Amino acid sequence: MPSPESTTAAGARARVRASELVELAKPRLTSLVLVTTLSGFYLGRAGPVPLAPLLHTLIGAGLLAAGAGTFNMIVERGRDALMRRTRNRLLASGRLSPRRAFGIASLLSAAGLTQLFLMVNAVTGLVALAVIACYLLVYTPLKTRTSWSVPAGAVSGALPVLIGWAGAAGGIPARAWILFMIVFLWQFPHVHAIGWLHRDDYARAGIPVLSVIDRDGRRTGRQVRLAAAALLLCSLLPTAAGLTGAAYLAGALVLGAGFLARAVLFARSPGPGSARRLLLVSTLYLPLLLGLAALDKTAG
Repeated sequence: MPSPESTTAAGARARVRASELVELAKPRLTSLVLVTTLSGFYLGRAGPVPLAPLLHTLIGAGLLAAGAGTFNMIVERGRDALMRRTRNRLLASGRLSPRRAFGIASLLSAAGLTQLFLMVNAVTGLVALAVIACYLLVYTPLKTRTSWSVPAGAVSGALPVLIGWAGAAGGIPARAWILFMIVFLWQFPHVHAIGWLHRDDYARAGIPVLSVIDRDGRRTGRQVRLAAAALLLCSLLPTAAGLTGAAYLAGALVLGAGFLARAVLFARSPGPGSARRLLLVSTLYLPLLLGLAALDKTAG
């Protein structure tokens, strides 16, 4: 029989591994992926939502997000070590070796893809491959070269809603792209608010986000304002497409107008305070909008 000491040590190692997995998974990013995947699945399903396909889709998307996030941290560990907000991450701080992290990332990604291809359908698996390709092969390399990495990141961030829709319907019809565009456009004000709050960190790490190269904030404010205005218009399309009803339409108008007003205030006076308030509004906006769409989903 194992000794009490060995049992205690084994339990401690298991807890450390579990905490490592949670940290590597980037819980905030993975949570966003799960929320958008769930929304896509629910809105893409006509009639009752089948539990088993939903769970398989969410598990696959979650594993994929955790794997992609881990790969990203491996690539960016050197730059993460230079930034206050990321220097305590497992790889940046040296608490986890890149080799071990690569094994974990490969396992998580393979498990997510297998789950989606075999337990859901081939379309979800193909969209998942597109997420990995866009996030790791386009967004991550561009991040250190140009501020135009943001659109590539926004594409990979919006694709999970299509994973959810394909998981529910087996395909991606035209109106599914409305949800994609909502999530895509939402990311510009959200990411630029984060960029403005941490612009010194990004400059220290040599990452040319727009807030670093746009010192007076005019270009950043213009992008934030235009994206919020486009988002307001796009958020009205689910009702026009028959996905949602009048209650959603009214709520989308109110939420979009509030978001646009906050974006305009940031554009007029870029600064830490206005960026922080914009980030708060953006963080609340997307789950509220998607939740309202789910509550007012039409039968068809």
